[in-house]
Amino acid sequence: MLELEAIREARERVRETSRHTPLEHSHTYSSMTGADVRLKLENFQRTGAFKIRGATNRIATLSEEQKDAGVVTASAGNHAQGVALAATRSGVDSKIVMPEHAPISKVKATKNYGAEVVLSGRDYDAAAERAHEIEREEGRTYVHAFDDEYVMAGQGTIGLEILEDCPEVETVVVPIGGGGLISGIATAIKEQKPDVRVIGVQAAGASSAAASLEKGERVSIDEVDTIADGIATRSIGEETFPYIKEYVDEIVTVSDPEIAVALVYLLERSKTLVEGAGAVPLAAVLFETFDYDDGEVIVPALCGGNIDLNTLTNVIVRGLVETGRYLKIRTVLKDRPGALEDLLDIFTAHRANIYAIHHDRTSREVEMSDTEVEIELEMRGPDHVDAFLADLRDAGYAVEVLA
Repeated sequence: MLELEAIREARERVRETSRHTPLEHSHTYSSMTGADVRLKLENFQRTGAFKIRGATNRIATLSEEQKDAGVVTASAGNHAQGVALAATRSGVDSKIVMPEHAPISKVKATKNYGAEVVLSGRDYDAAAERAHEIEREEGRTYVHAFDDEYVMAGQGTIGLEILEDCPEVETVVVPIGGGGLISGIATAIKEQKPDVRVIGVQAAGASSAAASLEKGERVSIDEVDTIADGIATRSIGEETFPYIKEYVDEIVTVSDPEIAVALVYLLERSKTLVEGAGAVPLAAVLFETFDYDDGEVIVPALCGGNIDLNTLTNVIVRGLVETGRYLKIRTVLKDRPGALEDLLDIFTAHRANIYAIHHDRTSREVEMSDTEVEIELEMRGPDHVDAFLADLRDAGYAVEVLA
C-alpha cells in the first residue's frame, strides 16, 4: 500500500541520483489564462525526465541477490534512461527493451547511461512482453515503468517538492500514461492537503484512464497514436488504478495539435524545451479542458524534455500551423508571363513572407494552358491568414489550404 511515509522514505534514496527541480511562476501563461500558473520544471531533471526518481527508489530497495542478477525493463524512452543511470550508479547490470520505433535520441541516451538496449515490438506493451521473457530467461528483476509501489513512491517525491515550493497551490495538473507519476504525486499531495485538486491529462490518441474510471475497471485500447510518446500506453496500470480512483479529481484529454501549440509556446515564450508528454499539462490549462477560477494557483507538471529532433521539427511546424504562423496553399495560374507576378502582388500587399514556392506545369490535375503552384508562407496569426485568403479568393484565385 503506497502511503505518504513511503514517499518520504523514497526521497532520501532519490536524492542520490536526482535533483530538486525548479517551480517557477509564469507571467505569460498566467496572463493568457487568468490563472496563477506555476510551472514544475521536471524537464530539468537528470536524464531529462522524472523517471529516474522511481527507478532509483526501486533499484535501491532490491536485495543484494537481486542486484547481482541484474534488472530488466521495457520503456519508450524516459524510464529506460532512468533505469539505466540508476542501475549504473548502483553497480547493477541493466537490460532495456524499447519499442522498435522509439526515438533514436532516447535509444542512444539509454545506451550511453550504461544499459544494453533490445529493440522489440511496435509499442510499449509489446516491448514489455519481450522484457518479461528476458526476466524469466535470465532471472533478472523486472523494474516496471509505473505498476510498482516503489516506483510510484519515487515519482511521488515531485508532489513533496510542489507542496514545499508552492504551499498555496490549489490545482496540480499531471500527465497520465500508465499512471505511476500521478499515483505518486496525488498520494503525496492528497495525504497532506486533501483540498488540492489533482487533474490528470492524457493524449486523446492514448486515452484509457477516463473510460476506466467511468466503467470502474481498467479499459485497454487497441492502438495508441500520439506525438506524446512518453505517455502512449494502451491502459493504465493494475497497481496504479486504485490510487487514480481514490485521489484524482478529474481526467481530461488534449489533442495532438493542442499539445503541439503548448510545446511551441514553451519554446518560444519560456525558452523551455519539453517533449510531447511534458507539454500535455500546460495544453490542458491553455485550452481550458477543465474549469478553473481567475487567480487560481495551478501547477502543471512538465514531466520531461527528451524529444527526438525529427519529431521536434514536425511538432514545431504543426504548432506554427495551429497558431496561424505557417501557411501552405495550392492554386492554379494561367501559364503565361506575368501571372505569377500578379499573384505575388497580393502577397506583397499582405507582407506574407514566402518560405518556398513550387511551380508545376506537368500536373495532370490542371488544364494544359495552366500551371499549378504550391507556396509555403510565414504568417502573423489567424487574422492575418484569414484576411490574406479572403483577398486571394476575391481576386479570383481558387485556393486550397494544405497546412
